[in-house]
Order: sequence, then structure tokens, then C-alpha cells
Amino acid sequence: MSVNWPERIAAFCSSPSAFLSCSSSETFLAELLRELRDDKANDGVKVQLLSPLCEHPALLCRSISVGEETALELMSVFALCPPKSLPLRNHLLLALTSVLICSSCVSTHSRASEDFVDLLFQIAQDTNDLRDGPTFRFLRATACDCLRELEACCPGLLSQRLELLSGLRQQENSRLHQAYSGLHALSLRNAVHLLTQQKGAGAGELKAMLGGNEAVAWEVEPDSPPLSNPDLALLSPLTLGPMGRVPTLQTGPDCKELRSLLSGLLEESYLLTPLFQAALLRMLIEVVAMVPAVSPTIFKAQLLRLLGTCEVCLLHTTLLMKAVFTDSLFSAEDEAFILKRLVSLSQHPLLSTSEKLFYMDCILHFPENRPISSGDGEESLPVLLTPRLAAALVPTVFNDSASMLARLNLLSLVYLEEGEEGDGEGGQGLAYLYEHLTSLLRIVENQGSRETVVTFFRASFLFLLHFSHVERYSADLIQRLCELYLRHTRLAPHLINLADRTQDRLSESGWAVALLRALQRSVTEAPLPELTQQNLRWHLKVLARAGEEGDVPQRSTLNFLLNVVTRSSLCVGGDWRLGSTVLGVCRRLLLHPSLDSLLSPLADLLQHLCGQYGDTDIQDHARLYYTLLTTLSRDKLSGVLIQRGPEGGRQAKARSLSSIMAESEELTSALTVRQTERSLLKLVKLGRPEPEHGTEILTDPDGLEVSPGVGVLEDYRAQFRKPGFASEVTLDYQLTHAGGHKPRFSQLFSIRLHFDLTDSHYEEVGDISVPCLFSERAPPVVRLRLRPRQPYPTTLRASAVFTAQDGLSWHTILPDIHVAFPQVFLPLPVPRAWGLEHKHRVFEGLWNQISSGESEKDVADGAATLFCCQLEDAAVSMLVQKHFQPYLLSDRQCEDGLKVLVLLPPHSHLLLKIRTEEDAVHIAIATDNWELLPHINSYLQTITEDIQSLCQLQLTND
Repeated sequence: MSVNWPERIAAFCSSPSAFLSCSSSETFLAELLRELRDDKANDGVKVQLLSPLCEHPALLCRSISVGEETALELMSVFALCPPKSLPLRNHLLLALTSVLICSSCVSTHSRASEDFVDLLFQIAQDTNDLRDGPTFRFLRATACDCLRELEACCPGLLSQRLELLSGLRQQENSRLHQAYSGLHALSLRNAVHLLTQQKGAGAGELKAMLGGNEAVAWEVEPDSPPLSNPDLALLSPLTLGPMGRVPTLQTGPDCKELRSLLSGLLEESYLLTPLFQAALLRMLIEVVAMVPAVSPTIFKAQLLRLLGTCEVCLLHTTLLMKAVFTDSLFSAEDEAFILKRLVSLSQHPLLSTSEKLFYMDCILHFPENRPISSGDGEESLPVLLTPRLAAALVPTVFNDSASMLARLNLLSLVYLEEGEEGDGEGGQGLAYLYEHLTSLLRIVENQGSRETVVTFFRASFLFLLHFSHVERYSADLIQRLCELYLRHTRLAPHLINLADRTQDRLSESGWAVALLRALQRSVTEAPLPELTQQNLRWHLKVLARAGEEGDVPQRSTLNFLLNVVTRSSLCVGGDWRLGSTVLGVCRRLLLHPSLDSLLSPLADLLQHLCGQYGDTDIQDHARLYYTLLTTLSRDKLSGVLIQRGPEGGRQAKARSLSSIMAESEELTSALTVRQTERSLLKLVKLGRPEPEHGTEILTDPDGLEVSPGVGVLEDYRAQFRKPGFASEVTLDYQLTHAGGHKPRFSQLFSIRLHFDLTDSHYEEVGDISVPCLFSERAPPVVRLRLRPRQPYPTTLRASAVFTAQDGLSWHTILPDIHVAFPQVFLPLPVPRAWGLEHKHRVFEGLWNQISSGESEKDVADGAATLFCCQLEDAAVSMLVQKHFQPYLLSDRQCEDGLKVLVLLPPHSHLLLKIRTEEDAVHIAIATDNWELLPHINSYLQTITEDIQSLCQLQLTND
């Protein structure tokens, strides 16, 4: 092989988009298929060649037609593949499945999909390896997997092959019995669900479907809806709750065939692996739920095995079965046994942490036979879970963090139900939980690890969620937290976060405010000589958070700041971060409801800072705050510093256009670029200004001399030796709103447009800046400059970053920009001194060189051809006037016809001679780049068809 395919495949798989930017998907796909058909390539290389089709089929097969053609090619390769090449044949089946599904060939009932399904059944029908022997068992397994994937992605596809699938399952005695069982169960589930969607379907239709062995579904019902119906292709199970939610099929009592089929599948289920058993049972549960005539007691024989299982997947399926069928299948004794088993497994020492967490979650979402609460997804305890039964799950400090928090949450719910007062089980249990919490606190006090610290604060939050109303415990916890903070001031962020989260979840509780008030008192009453600079920074964070609460008096905070500023060396040091933190507290005080009582001491504090502090920036901010305090009313002051007033006693933050902010507050918001939900902008193409006939768009800055005779063509070509000559295409667009935008986006500023290429035919496009865009003004014009490497049509992906009226930065994706082939056309670039005669000489010189097949470097890739069409004389004139006027070299038809000369940058040309003959219009084509011929032909065909349609419309109107 001349191509290093392993290297190319590795490059594609590592970055498909980067790889396809240098080569089109059609070209790469054609090369792959050509190499797959090559008998000289070995099987190992061919398997590698199939990996792009298996992993990224949607990138290579972008349409249904391409997908079908690719599938036919792959099936021909499979047919010619030697029987011994099993790995290659397996990968061919997988690649075919991926291509047909991802290109929507299956959902559109294509012939290639039908042939492929027949091929898969032909392979799968060799049960017990009677025909090809055990060597081909792996190929049969792959065929079953492919059929199951097709059925999963297009539910109902195999609904007419249920009898065949049942026979194959019963005949298979090897380890592949599991694959046949899974395929049969999935097809049965989807077939029954398909019947539930049909009006009037009943026992007759069900019986006919179970006995069907004709063809795939689209042959039987060609007018049926697409098999890729999203309602049928749900990845989640159909049974998400009580049976009333499941679509049902009313069949009456006559369901012997379905019951027999289900019984056979259940009797064989013990032969399967646990995961496959769980999947099979899940599908059969859904079938029974959809057919009320089949009693859930059909699962009774399996319950003994399922209730004693130690497999997580099977136990989860058992709980799903209980949620669906409740007391119609599970007795009260069964329910009590399952709950006790879950409690036992939740603290089993041989199980992993993840398994124990799963079992505890199952307890919190236990499907009861007769549930009291009807809330879906909410944590609620089953009635049978008593404190005595749950005692085995009490948390200890020896548990890992996740298990400890899960146990604490579970036991909190248990003791909350029992009541927390008195000496009963509830009161004793609550006392134990609080003692456990204080044990964690003592570990944190003694330099506990970071994980222990986080676990303690999470445990405190869980405890408060359930028992914040118990005064003796919540008040004692506040006192202990204050003592902990004074010993370890580095815990300030944890305490502030605890207060924030508690206030968010328990908005009616005053515990968070009480904690902040107690922390404020602990900070302000601490001895000033013992204050270190590190502790002071954490104290200021706590005081700033307490300053956000309107119910917390701030006189003690202000006195503390005055003492720190006037009686310590803070001002002398001039630390910017520390001074900024002090200003952060002052900012909160400026917005506090009790500002009137704090006016004088706060003014003294700010005046002292602006005169004595050792950092100029802090002095400037303090001076600004002082000016605002002494000159603005409270309403205006709030309007400058924050846009919204207190919310529930806590100041809500809002973005301001003002740069007055304390420390890094709002800095993250200012620097964050947000993503819009949908496209807000679009570029609307404007018509290219057409130059007047006979004018040139380029000049000759170097004063090119005009040589007589044949030298004109050489002089013309000499211009292209100058770098960048005539190599740029300019396209004009209007930048407008995409429609339906919100009022906040009606005025946009500092718009930066970015463009990404989708191929390698053009050089990188630079970003474009647009000052503003107002919906009530005329849209600005954006000039896009393209520098082609090859003059092919292309697509640009565009995006924009802009600033909205509120000062926030946004990023939005614009619709793709499609650059058509005629948009890269340019008139002939000749010096202004050249007249029409010189242009004719250039045309004739180029035409003669291309037509004669000269091997000169400039026309070595030239080609000439003929395009014919049926047009009247008026239509020809309209064609030239509408599409070729800027490039026309003659105003009247001469003997050779109308001559058109187009520059295709950077250095290709398109030459046309348009002549009307008796039978048709002949357009002779010559170009010095033969690779452009497909685009030229497509362009001519499009414009001539448009002209024909326009002429017919005019005749109709006349």
C-alpha cells in the first residue's frame, strides 16, 4: 500500500474534525471503501479501516443516500470476504449496523436495511452450530447483537419475526442462548408496546403478531409511521410508577400464547448471567404491565430466588417489580422481609461503600404496597422501618464520610417521625445523633483532616434540616460553633457557607441569623492585643457576611473596626488586601437598614482611612465611599452600590455597571462569558455591487507596460507573480438580530465576530469587530474578506462575543455562512490602461492554450468541455444580463458567440463561449483547473434551470 493507513486512521480517530478540515468526508469515505475492496490489503488493515465507520458513521455518511450506498458497498465486501476471515466479517457487521442506524436508513425503510436484516437472520439461524460449526459461533453472537441494536434503535422492527425468534431461542443450547433470549424479549416488549399505540388493537392482533414470521415490520405495513418514533425509542423503562401510567393493551382473558411465551422465558432466566437476567426481567415486567390480562403472579415462581439474591442488579429489578405490581404480587410478609434485608445489606461489612449507599437509598425510596405519601422522587421512610429496626444503621465516627452522612440522614428521618421530646426512642435517638455531631466537632477541634472538617459541616447541615426547631440543640450548636471558630478562624468560609445554605433551605428559620449574630459578638468581644493579621482577615469576612443581615445590629462591628484602624498598626502597613476587606465591611454598612444610627462613626472610619491608610487605592475608595455617604440619600446610595434591596433580611447581589466594588466582589460576574440558549445574531447576505461594463476592479500600481501582440498574455500572467495579487474575495453581509430576542439584547456593544473554517480550501479568516447593534437602527454592514487556496464552495461557522446593556458578556452561535461557487467570481484584473481589445487577446490566448492541450505550467491542468441547454433568445439575453454581465467581454454576438472570462482566485480562470444553435444553446467551457468542472457544470445547470422557470412563469402571467 502506498498510503500509511494505520497512521491516517489514528489521526482521524484522535480528532475527526481536524482531519476532515484537510480532506472532505466524501473523499475519505471513497478512499476507505476503495481500500476495503482491494484484495491486496490484509484483514488487519481492513479491520482498522472499518473503525471510522464504527465510531463516527454520522460524520462520514451525512445523508440517507450516502449511508445506503456505503452499506451496499460493505455488504458486497462481506459477500466476497473469505469464510475464515472471522474478525473482518464481525467488524463488517458492526460497521453496517452503525452506518444504517446513524444515517437513518433503517428508520426510512431503505432496501439496504432490509437486505442487511435478512443477512443477519441468515447467520443467526445456524442454531447449535449445525451448519458451519463452532468456529462461526462468534459471528452468530455478533449477528444477534446487531439485531438487538437495530431493534433497540428502531422499536418494532422485528415485530413480525417473533415466532422465528422464539424458535431460535428454544433451539439454541449453547452459551448463545442468552443472546437469543435477550433479542426475543426486547422484540416482544417493543411489539406489545407498538400494539398499545394502535387504536382498536386487541387479542387478535396480539395473536397474529406472536405468530408472525413473514418479514420485517416495514414490509408488512408500508404506510406505518417511521420506526424511529421517539415515544417508542425511550431509553428509560416504560414502568416508572404505578400500573396506571403504563399504556395498556385490552385483550380479554384469551392470552394463552403470551402467557406460555412469558413462562418459557422466565423458566430459562436462571441460566443467564445476573446482568442479563435483570435486563430480561425488566422487559418482561413491562410486558405484563402493558397486558392486564396476564396476572403478575406469573413471576411468583421467581420471587424466592430473587428475594435471596446478593446481586445488586437483581435486587433492584425486584424493587422495580414491587413498585409496579405492589400487593398483587408481594404480600405484607414479603415486604417486611425485603425491608429487613435492605437494612442488613446497608451495614454488611463485606460490601463496598457504593453498594451500601445504594441499599440505603433503596430504603429511602422503598416502594410500599400501600404508600402514605404520593410524592415521586422524594425521600420518605417506609412505615415498617421502626427505630428498633434502624438501630443497626446508627452513624459512628469510624464510618467513611459518605456512609456516615447517609446514615445520619436516614436516622434523622426515623427519629423525626418518632418525635424528639421525652425519654422515648425518638428522644434518645436524637440525643445520640447530637452526641455524634459533637464527637465530630471535637475531632475537628483537634486538627482534623480536611475531609473530616467537610464531613462535620455537612453533618451539621443535615442535622439542622431536620431538627433546627429543637431549641436546646440548635442553640447549643451555635455556641459550640463560635468556640470552634475562635480556636480555628480558618473555618470562616465553612461557617459562612453553612449559614448561607441553611438560610436558603430553611427560609422561615432564624438559625442562620442567630449564628451570624453570635459570631459577630465573638469577634467584636475578642481581646484586641491577641488579634493577628491572619485572624483579622477571617474576622472581617465574618463581619461582612453578618453585615448583610438587616436583623443583626452593626454598632459593635463599627466600634471594632474603629479600634482596629486607630489603635493598631494596620494603617501603617498599608496592605491592600486587608484594606479592601475593611472596605467590604464598610460597603455592607452603607447598605444596612440601620445606617442612620451608624452615620457619624462610619464617616469617621472612612475619613480616617482616606487620610491615614498606607495604600493609595484604598484611600481613593474610602474617599469615594465617604463622599457617597455624606452627599447621597439612602435610596440613591443603594442605587449606586446595589440594584436590589434586602431579600429576606439578606442583601441580594446584582450586577452594576459601576466599578465600585469591594475586593473581588462581582469580579467573577464581570469576567464570565455566558452562553446564549439560542442564536441571537445572524448575517444576511447582501448583493455584490456589480461594476459597470468595461471597468476593472483592480489597478496596476507598478505601471505595467502594454506589449503588443502575443505579449499581452505574458504581461497579464506577470501580474500574478506579485504576492497576494487578485487573491481576495470580498463579501458584504448585514449583521442583524435573529428575531424573537429578549429586550435585554436589543442593544449590543463591542461585538466580536469569529469565523471557523470547515475545510482547507481557504486561509484563516480574521475576526471582525462591530461597535454596536441596536434593534431600532439600521443594521451595520460586515465585510468578509476571503483568500481562497482553491476556489471551491465552502461553509464558515460563525460565533460572536458581545456585551449586553447590563454590562454582561455573552457568547452566541450564528447560523453557518454558506459561500456558493459564484460568490468567488472576480472580473478580469487588468491594468486601467488596457482596453477591450487587450482583454480579448487575453481571452483568446488562454482559450487557445487550454484547447490545444499545451503542457505549459500555467495550463497543465486545463480542460475544455461543452454544456448544452434549451433556451430561447430572450432567455439567453436574460441569462447573460443576470449572471455574466460583470465578466462579459462583448456586447454583441460575434461568430464565436458571447465571450465570458472569470477569474477564480487565486489564479484559475473560467472561459465561456455562449452560442445559439438550431437545436440548443451551446456553452463551450474552458478552464485551467480541471478539478473545477463539477462545480462549473452544477452552476450552469442551476442558473439555466432558474432562467427556464422564470420564462415559463412570465409566459403564464402573460
